[in-house]
Amino acid sequence: MASCSLDVEPQTSILDASYYKTAAEAETALVGCYDGLQRTTSNGSLSFYVTSEVLADECFGATGSSDGRGYQALDRFDQSQSTSDNDFFNGTWTDYYAGIFRCNNLLQKIDKINWTGNETEYNSIVGQAKFLRAYMYFDLVRLLGNIPLITVPTTDNVPQDSAVTVYRQIAKDLVDAASKITYPSWSATWAASNDGRATQWAAKALLARVYLFYTGYYGKNDLAGVVTKSQALAGVEDVIKNGGYSLITSSATVKDKDGASHTLTPFARLWPASSVVSATDSTLNWDGYAGRGNSETVFAQKFNYTQDYNGNEDGNEWLVMMGIRNISIFPYGRGWGSCTVNPEFVSSFSSSDQRRTPSIIDFSESTLSGSTLAETFKAKSGLLNQREYTGYTVKKYTPLSLPNGDDEVTGKGSSSFQISQYQDFIAIRYADVLLMAAELGSSNALTYLNEVRKRAGLSDASSASEENIMNERKYEFAFEGIRYWDLLRQGINTAAKIISTPGISVLSGGNSDEVIINSSNIIKTNGLMQIPNTQITLSGGVLKQNAGWN
Repeated sequence: MASCSLDVEPQTSILDASYYKTAAEAETALVGCYDGLQRTTSNGSLSFYVTSEVLADECFGATGSSDGRGYQALDRFDQSQSTSDNDFFNGTWTDYYAGIFRCNNLLQKIDKINWTGNETEYNSIVGQAKFLRAYMYFDLVRLLGNIPLITVPTTDNVPQDSAVTVYRQIAKDLVDAASKITYPSWSATWAASNDGRATQWAAKALLARVYLFYTGYYGKNDLAGVVTKSQALAGVEDVIKNGGYSLITSSATVKDKDGASHTLTPFARLWPASSVVSATDSTLNWDGYAGRGNSETVFAQKFNYTQDYNGNEDGNEWLVMMGIRNISIFPYGRGWGSCTVNPEFVSSFSSSDQRRTPSIIDFSESTLSGSTLAETFKAKSGLLNQREYTGYTVKKYTPLSLPNGDDEVTGKGSSSFQISQYQDFIAIRYADVLLMAAELGSSNALTYLNEVRKRAGLSDASSASEENIMNERKYEFAFEGIRYWDLLRQGINTAAKIISTPGISVLSGGNSDEVIINSSNIIKTNGLMQIPNTQITLSGGVLKQNAGWN
């Protein structure tokens, strides 16, 4: 289960005729549900994570200077940037509904098994399947608004439901998951064999995230009539008190290959790229890395390098979008150059904030040869291939390379830098639980807020005001796919004002350029994305397009 790598692709006839007879078969089908979630980002479709970064004020669309302008259309909320791109999320749509189908199928068929004496296992499997279904629906409904709500396996032409109906189902699924899953509190021993499993704690944390987004974006006082603010708060307080999680707060001193010592700050230890201190030609030295499934990981999407071109889909394919355009510069690996970082976002970090360096690749950093990343990138003609170069890109999620120029994944799986990336996506961190509890009005709100600030090397805040909490979230979760949704839930006008820019200087293909984002484009779309036109056509017009998109 460490990587959810079991590929479950049974034929429908096999499911109906001969499957779901034993608890072991139900467990295998559950792994297939995790695989369905993994496939929402592992098969090359436009990922929810990359979309979230492009839409926020943190990053620009970027990619290659000769590429189409689809990412610019998303970044500007403007179809005219790429009129031929009228199907951005078709692969995303089919990936998510395929994963949801697996959960629906398991939940429909699981009662065919005799669970007498195994009720705890039954509840756990049901709870995990409902968590995964809720997780996928939450991504889709935030992204697209009104969508079909399907809770049983069907091939019917299902129309869109209202967002409130979808959120009501999400809330019910998560409440049920939180009550049914009974895994113990986090421990290193438990995590070693169960990393990636949904727990009751993950369900309660996700429920709070759903509550905050829904009530903020739609201006409601409760979550679709299912969960109140006090209930959402009680859930995350339970995670804090009984989940066994903790922030990584200790530094690590590690030696490079020459014996020199390097100190990693606690925050740097959370991310592979910021934990690398040296390497041989075949192995990176990241001894200070806190590791996969550490005490701060409440829920992670798991990936592995066992991906190949024969249908085994385990790699993190969206990670390649984040890599430096076409060029590896140790320890950072090559990729497609999306999500260059907004320089105004970089400059807004406090100089004493220990999260800046582990979060951002600054091209003024020195390389092994003594030149800067920028000088090496330019010398290798990288500027000619990069659109919207700002001198900064994302470090938290980036491919890695070795000193000899090889990809870090060389010798692992298929060794393909495109499909064998295996960095997990940390969907929910314990720091998020603390800050959500503070925002929901915990009596310990200031304590929780200052725990996060202290780990970042900052002085205590004087109050746990909404402004202070939202500001802390901006830097704590930078480039983790959270910022855009935090902006949107503050109101479309607030989000549009923050995201819009009259023009920020960049380089595109080595030439001067500007990024201009008009707030009116964001407002007219309500911050939502385009329903895939292919799906509208396939539905015979039953599905309707969102405002502001062709």
